[in-house]
Amino acid sequence: MKANYEFPQCQELGDLAITSDRDFDNIKHHLALVFLALEAIADISSEVMIQEAKNLNLESLISDQIILGRSSSWSSQDKDSGEYPKFNIEHVKALVTLICHLAAQHQELLRRAVSLLEQASAQNQSPLKTALLGNYCDRFIELHHQRIAATHPEPEILSALAWKLLISLLFYSGNNGRCLLWAAIFE
Repeated sequence: MKANYEFPQCQELGDLAITSDRDFDNIKHHLALVFLALEAIADISSEVMIQEAKNLNLESLISDQIILGRSSSWSSQDKDSGEYPKFNIEHVKALVTLICHLAAQHQELLRRAVSLLEQASAQNQSPLKTALLGNYCDRFIELHHQRIAATHPEPEILSALAWKLLISLLFYSGNNGRCLLWAAIFE
């Protein structure tokens, strides 16, 4: 199966310019958070991500180093060290394709989780009381502490981010997911 990592249906988005390394850093950070949420809800290992990248014929753009290191391999410090290949728009497109592909594989789980989140909200209850959502949030916070932040934001802030990303993942799992994620990284 060959993945198409071009997005003709959202071509107008392709004209968005990345004007600085800071833009790439913001995009990489956003993608790292989405990967983190996907890993936290679906318990997807790095090995599975690497295998799916190979199945999609994206291994030339998504190296083991990018997946195994996630955001740590994308940091500004590492970029300057020359250890990792230069991150460019083709890498972004490939990562968007991989994220949406993996989200689609776990769409049923994402639907169930978002439904539970909506129910908890409607009943004015904490989503953390639900096993699926409590485990997801705990795992998200744990992974965030391990891979993303040097400082540790308040758990409430990370929980809110986890819920937002969970809902976004459900949208990314749909037919128009790549366009939605593509648009989101340029917000």
